[in-house]
Amino acid sequence: MDIDSLAGQVLDWVRDADATGDLIIDEGESLSLKARDGALEEHKVSSSQVFGLRVIKDDRVGTAYSEAADADALRSMVDQALVNASFARPEHHEKILPLEAELRTDDSLLCPPDAAGVEEKIDAALTLETRLAARDKVKNVPYNGVSDNTGQRRVFTTAGLTAFSRSRMCSAMAFALMEEGEKNVMDGFGQASRIFGEIDIDAIIEQAHKNCTGLLHGKPVESGHYDVVFDKETQADLFGVFDMMFSGKYAKDGVNPMRDKVGEQIADPRLSFLDIPLNADGFGYSLFDAEGTPTGNRAFIHEGRLETLAHNSATAAHFGVKTTGHAARGPRSTLGVGLHQYEVAAGPDADVLAGTYLEITDLTGLHSGANPIAGDFSFGASGYLCRDGARQQPVRGITVAGNFYEMLKQIAAIGTEQFWNWQRHALMPHVRFAGIAVSG
Repeated sequence: MDIDSLAGQVLDWVRDADATGDLIIDEGESLSLKARDGALEEHKVSSSQVFGLRVIKDDRVGTAYSEAADADALRSMVDQALVNASFARPEHHEKILPLEAELRTDDSLLCPPDAAGVEEKIDAALTLETRLAARDKVKNVPYNGVSDNTGQRRVFTTAGLTAFSRSRMCSAMAFALMEEGEKNVMDGFGQASRIFGEIDIDAIIEQAHKNCTGLLHGKPVESGHYDVVFDKETQADLFGVFDMMFSGKYAKDGVNPMRDKVGEQIADPRLSFLDIPLNADGFGYSLFDAEGTPTGNRAFIHEGRLETLAHNSATAAHFGVKTTGHAARGPRSTLGVGLHQYEVAAGPDADVLAGTYLEITDLTGLHSGANPIAGDFSFGASGYLCRDGARQQPVRGITVAGNFYEMLKQIAAIGTEQFWNWQRHALMPHVRFAGIAVSG
């Protein structure tokens, strides 16, 4: 049987049990290469296929999964999901949506053919590690890799929905350990593209070495309050740590600090934060969510005002609103909520980098040092003391601390130009936060 026939059989068994359900089928193929001391250390080729079923019967939800595609395994998956549902507590708001659409992504856009063969990618991995290791003061390149990943997802429901997406991501990255006397530092860089030939190995080597050289002789600054600009990598990470503030599920569970603030001003009026699943330039592109609901670009904060929370159909029903297309579920997990890819809208301030400020290029302890419910954080950090956009002094061994939700109200400027982070899941301009506590 082909995949569509297998899915139809599974859903027929669900209907025969007087239940409704949806089936996710995730498939993937990956090539992973790593080098060490000029030789290939890892050459891993893998593939996967996982069926994940959610059934709803008498308002009770059960899930089960199978990595096998034979009839007996899929029948067992259905039976297990039904058994699990029978022991679950009632979930009156969780339903299979009455959608009968057929959705499909464009392979020519998201999964284009790649002319680069395995040998070319092996050569790139070896070149990346060898040439960076040979650069001045570099001791070794402990973290490096070249990868080519293709993933696809199918969603089928008993209501008649069929959705299919496929995408490709090629990447290369390298992090070098640099030493000079008693000083050492590790830093790096990476690039990602849907076509391997668009990745510039020489540029990665140059930027990784530049990052290390720049920070090697860094030292703490005096403790105090500084204007802070997070670079495009750390700013995306920072918003990611606190993105539960947009979760309708956490609001339903009573732990989202923004649960009662929809419609209120929660940030500087210049700040607009969006989820942009339909921007195909990013690797978070999503035509539909885990329930098969079509997605759309949506502002969560518009000019400082919290417009909405992110909802799946269950959290939306709980709050009496419509789903926003943010259902998240893997084949092995239950229904949740998740954003696709972030955007901070360009601001009005061309002089965002004027004067003196601290640029943060690395954060440590992102999860252990943060309390997303309260908003408090304390992170180890590195970066540069800057003036008028130029780096004046490398900075290491500092701690930045504050409250993220208060920071959103303490924005000094938002730049006019946006930048993707290298993994291309966040598109943001420079945001200058005022008066951040820094300990040297």
